[in-house]
Amino acid sequence: MLVRCAVYKSGQKFADIDASEIHQYVNQPDCFVWVALFEPDAAALDQMQREFNLHPLAIEDARKGHQRAKFEEYADSIFMVAHLIEQQADGDLRVGEVDIFAGRNYILSVRSRSEKGFQEVRARSEAEPHLLRHGSGYVLYALLDAVVDRYFPILDALESELEVTEERIFANTAPRANIETLYAIKQKLMTVKHAVSPLLDAMSNLTGSRVPVICAGLQEYFRDISDHLQRLNQTIETARDTVSTATAVNLSMINLQESETMKRLAAYAALVAVPTLIAGIYGMNFDHMPELRWKYGYVVTLASMIVIDAYLFFRFRRAKWL
Repeated sequence: MLVRCAVYKSGQKFADIDASEIHQYVNQPDCFVWVALFEPDAAALDQMQREFNLHPLAIEDARKGHQRAKFEEYADSIFMVAHLIEQQADGDLRVGEVDIFAGRNYILSVRSRSEKGFQEVRARSEAEPHLLRHGSGYVLYALLDAVVDRYFPILDALESELEVTEERIFANTAPRANIETLYAIKQKLMTVKHAVSPLLDAMSNLTGSRVPVICAGLQEYFRDISDHLQRLNQTIETARDTVSTATAVNLSMINLQESETMKRLAAYAALVAVPTLIAGIYGMNFDHMPELRWKYGYVVTLASMIVIDAYLFFRFRRAKWL
């Protein structure tokens, strides 16, 4: 589906056009065409390939989707893939994709499996004509910057969830649920990691000494994105270490709880063992046991059981076994 197709000239928006009119503007000097597609069919991609003379391997990647975040350079054009991560209402992460084709006089974004578009990127770029004069290279920066900025709220939410789970661990509540939550957080961190790390590697092609012609003069902007990705990568690693530590602590707390339970069971067993021992001796019924014919033998025996058990209970409570 075609979301937007517009022509920009000298940093200013010139006109919204139909896709069939692209060839009229794509070769004009100081002019570039910005096209945004959302989950296009094969016919729409074939049309874009003809209009912009896109490399067939890049079109094949865009058609298949589910690509790893990457950077490819074909002659005087660039093809980049970035992952779009959105948090759903149930807390799960949806992973989408944006494929970006950039040439001297065009920029094409193909978005899939993602609800949020890049309308704010277009509005921001149109509000900065002095930067938009750089052409498609600046739009490439603006799109990637928007993608990376969307990772930060996701990580903030995961860190908050992790802090809440840590509090629950030391409150000794639902240890099994804590393990499940920690594992879910770890999976989400890996999802973000798979989006950030390859993109960080790809950015080295736009920040080094040799950059594509369309990105010339914009290295400092792409370095800013690279800095953000490094921060994200460090945050992910720190959060993963915290998850591992929290998991170990949670397992230790479970072991402590089991030890406390075993101590309580041992204490209760001791309380039961004493009366059982006395009753066993008292019930052996030998003919020459003086207690068998003693008038107060039964009362004294029961009293002895109660007194000894009360003493043991007091000692166990002081030792915090009960």
